[in-house]
Amino acid sequence: MHNPDHSDHGRDVSAGEVLAPYLHARAADFLRGLRLHAESGSDTAGSEEAARTLRGAARRISGTLHTFRPLLDTAWADQLRTELAWLSGTLALEQACTSRLVRLVDALSRLSSGTGAGHGGGPVPAARGSEAAGLTVGAARAGALLERQLTLARTRAHSASLQALGSARFHAVADAVALLASEVPLGPVGAAPAVEVLDGPAEVAERRLLDAVAALPLTRAAHPYNADALALAAGEGQDAPWHQTRLLLRLHRYACEALHTGGEPHSVLYEAARALDRHRDAAEAATAAATAARTPRIAPATAYALGVLHADQRHEVEAARFAFQRAWRRTTAPVP
Repeated sequence: MHNPDHSDHGRDVSAGEVLAPYLHARAADFLRGLRLHAESGSDTAGSEEAARTLRGAARRISGTLHTFRPLLDTAWADQLRTELAWLSGTLALEQACTSRLVRLVDALSRLSSGTGAGHGGGPVPAARGSEAAGLTVGAARAGALLERQLTLARTRAHSASLQALGSARFHAVADAVALLASEVPLGPVGAAPAVEVLDGPAEVAERRLLDAVAALPLTRAAHPYNADALALAAGEGQDAPWHQTRLLLRLHRYACEALHTGGEPHSVLYEAARALDRHRDAAEAATAAATAARTPRIAPATAYALGVLHADQRHEVEAARFAFQRAWRRTTAPVP
């Protein structure tokens, strides 16, 4: 799937010389996010942009340290990777709560208005007559319940982010990334010619991705929706391999970025990655709806609306799997 070029004006370069510019650039992105955060003050949009920049840079640095660990100072790489995972995970929670609430409220509005089709354009459970009336009443209460629960979760996540960004732990991470902007601690293998040692780690990341995709039920995913309620319920217990594939695809994409890979179908890989992001978002939204439905002493109409919402989001999961299957087949199609 990749076609690396490790030559520099006709001369062989070391593995470190190939990796260093990418890591320097991602460290610079991180420091830019840190500056944006310091400048944002009470500007919500500015702080959100800063958090996105920090998360994106942290993910790319962490992924590169993971994939190319054999070429680096392993103790340094492992320590920084652990800290970056903590930071990006903490910063992601607030945005996840916000997007989940928007997704669920929009879906409730769509379902209660009877417009039907979800993001994937497929069917959702139909409600007619008294069921439709019950859904309309229940949707308003369900939306209010979800807003209370997810707003509380978002407030806690926001506090956790602010606490993290003000902590000594974060300042230590920032100092480590600042050093990375000018120097990459390499192990002995990092000084070897790139043509000899750089492809191996990237191929391991690619092989892990290919094995994960091969284990997915792509034949079933070839159908955009499976309306069987039992199949949808069973699918909820099968999300983990898809989530793992999403993470492995991310590592593969970052390895391609680091190696300046020329032959990779980047746009198709991005499309496949977006489908797996949709899958994760819909699966987590379905879980939030199910959690809300277990709230004690809620009205039957509210529980009914949350049940319809849960089924709708599981349909979205199926649609995302279908979209991934189509995009992935294009990445493996033979070049004419």
